[in-house]
Amino acid sequence: MMSPREVVARSIRFEGADRLPLDLPAPFTADFFHASMDPSPDARPSSGRDEWGALWHNIGICRLGEVSDFPLKSWDDYNRLAIPDIRDPKRWTCLNGIREKAGDKFLLGTGISIYERVHFIRGLENTWVDIHEAPEQLCHLIDQLVEMNLYAIKQYRKAGFDGLIFCDDWGLQNRLMISPESWRSIWKPRYARIFQAARKAGLLTFLHSCGYIVDILDDLIEIGLQVIHMDQQENMGLELLDKRFGGRITFFSPVDIQNTMIKGSLDDIRAYCRAMVKHLGRPKGGLIPRWYTDPAGAGHRPEAITAMSEEFTRLSKKHAAG
Repeated sequence: MMSPREVVARSIRFEGADRLPLDLPAPFTADFFHASMDPSPDARPSSGRDEWGALWHNIGICRLGEVSDFPLKSWDDYNRLAIPDIRDPKRWTCLNGIREKAGDKFLLGTGISIYERVHFIRGLENTWVDIHEAPEQLCHLIDQLVEMNLYAIKQYRKAGFDGLIFCDDWGLQNRLMISPESWRSIWKPRYARIFQAARKAGLLTFLHSCGYIVDILDDLIEIGLQVIHMDQQENMGLELLDKRFGGRITFFSPVDIQNTMIKGSLDDIRAYCRAMVKHLGRPKGGLIPRWYTDPAGAGHRPEAITAMSEEFTRLSKKHAAG
């Protein structure tokens, strides 16, 4: 029998595993051990100021907050921006012995976003304007974040991690937030640096990105992304994702968190699980079913989570049986 670590890695590499890898809530199977530097420069508090000086506000429904005051309102103030020291040894002491704590699970470390963190610092509208009016300053800030990730990769490699994930939601419901051309010009080469460094260090590459991101998935695959952590699929369609990307990247996904998981019956949820396995998975890999870890914030019923977890567990066993 393969260890959870082997099941995840082999599925991502399309090498075949004896079951579907899973990342589900207790008492169901969780093949992952999640860990990170602490504190992370990309920490997102529910309320209060983060290390960069961004002020977060939370309305109390979910764990997530949003930035209500941005620390870098003008590029003239860049030299006064509080840039966290990624090399501070205190961030990394939490990783001592982490491989042993993870046991035989897949150890996944968290990096630093290079889009979301920019607009947490500058504001979303300012960031969009910067693409056209201040690209040099914008790229300089993104490069600072890239360098932080490159340092984190070295630390995760030393600690025995298996993979690297970070979060950048790029999509609206039916398109990217910016033009694909701007994304390719500014962000694509910088993602490439991170993914290439991670893979050279022996880490499998994960990116969380929700919304409609079809326009850049080919690019992400081209530059070395192996796993897309995608909580929404219905705005793109399982059939489209299957046709264009199936067998080329691994989907790390729950039942669509905005539609079927909220609006569907328990039978609808189970049927959607089966459709995900049919369209996103392949005999040797391509799908890692998971759950959404802030169910209250998303409005997910306990019985819906149970139905999804039970069905994915059944499908995992069916996969093992051939």
